[in-house]
Amino acid sequence: MKYLLTTIILLSTLVGVNAQQANEISPANADHKPQSIKMISLKECIEVGLKQNYDLLIVRNDEKIAQNNATAANAGMLPTLDLSAGYRGASNRTSTNPREGESYTEKGAFDQTADVGLSLSWTIFDGMRIRTNYKILQEMQQKGELQTRYAIEDFVANLTAEYYNLIQQTIRLKNFRYAVSLSRERLRITEEGYKIGSFSRLDFLQARVDFNADSSKYMTQQELISSSRIRLNELMANENLQERCMAVDSIIYVNSGLKWEELSAQTLQTNTSILMADKNTEISELEFKSVKSRNFPYLKLSGGYGYTHNHFADGTIKTRGTLGPNVGLSMGFTIFDGNRRREQRNAKIEVENANYTRKQVEQSLLADLSNFWQAYCNNLEVIELEKQNLLAAKENYAIAMERYRLRELSGIDMREAQKSLLDAEERLLTAEYNTKLCEISLQQISGNVLKYLE
Repeated sequence: MKYLLTTIILLSTLVGVNAQQANEISPANADHKPQSIKMISLKECIEVGLKQNYDLLIVRNDEKIAQNNATAANAGMLPTLDLSAGYRGASNRTSTNPREGESYTEKGAFDQTADVGLSLSWTIFDGMRIRTNYKILQEMQQKGELQTRYAIEDFVANLTAEYYNLIQQTIRLKNFRYAVSLSRERLRITEEGYKIGSFSRLDFLQARVDFNADSSKYMTQQELISSSRIRLNELMANENLQERCMAVDSIIYVNSGLKWEELSAQTLQTNTSILMADKNTEISELEFKSVKSRNFPYLKLSGGYGYTHNHFADGTIKTRGTLGPNVGLSMGFTIFDGNRRREQRNAKIEVENANYTRKQVEQSLLADLSNFWQAYCNNLEVIELEKQNLLAAKENYAIAMERYRLRELSGIDMREAQKSLLDAEERLLTAEYNTKLCEISLQQISGNVLKYLE
């Protein structure tokens, strides 16, 4: 199972390097609103994706195949009924040497036989192998249902993460727009001061460089939003991947009320991977039982009803017809085939491996749950800390701007105050998104990820 830990790691790497991407729109169009933007909620995204996503359509068809296979006929429990008809003809040269009298030869004697009938064959008992195979097919059907559930949960987790990534990128765009407005105001103040001689040309050029750098980041962020929209449309299997959509939510809401005891208990009870591991164990045990059934004898029933017509070219009988039923029982026992013991030993080992795999899956899930829980708790604390830092950074920037207007603060110190404010906003946004990813993973592991559909 792939959870969102990789996304969290990559996210921390990507923060701060957005300016390396290509530009999409110019700063002059910073306040221009795109046309035909579709507002969509998380619930709507999930509902559309559950109906259209191609991976889910494929796994649902696989579930139907498993359901079609889980029949008594496929297990061999039902009899086989065949209708057959045939005709045979033979032209022979017959030589006859009687004990008394003269020998004679007949040429071109053409004998004919025609038959038609129904034949029935039915294995009544084979050491319970057929019934065991039927149970295996039923277990495979239930496993197919679990595989569909697993795919749905994984899809909901990925789509939810991408939905909040779009929100994150949109908020980051607003922060960059705010940064551009701050740099524009600083550039205006510096330009006016340069004209009257209170600021040097170096101050003016540095303000221009900083304004252009912030504008570049803002334009680059448009590309990241576009990529997130395309990914969201791809998950929903929309025909138009370029459809411009925007999340209804404007903030990243973090559920801070998760409890470890409930999550761990639900993981052991409802996690799909554990349920599939249990199902694999049951199937292995049934397959072992099926192999052991070869130690018992088998009993088969055969019957039929037919008509046979014979036409003889020579002899005292010209034609003969038979009509009627026939029935029979056959019983047998395979004494030795060279593979029975080997297959039984291997089947027993498969049962052991299935039990080991189940324990391994449980241990791995609990380890993942512990890791995400620790990250979740830490990020909740980081969010509170960064909220305080943001308030302090805003106050620090206001003081710095006032001193800058009064020519009491250098351009470098002013830029540092601005950078501190933007960094505080970015750290808070990153902490909120990372916490949301941990929350989604915790809900997925504990089997509660479908709550995002509510």
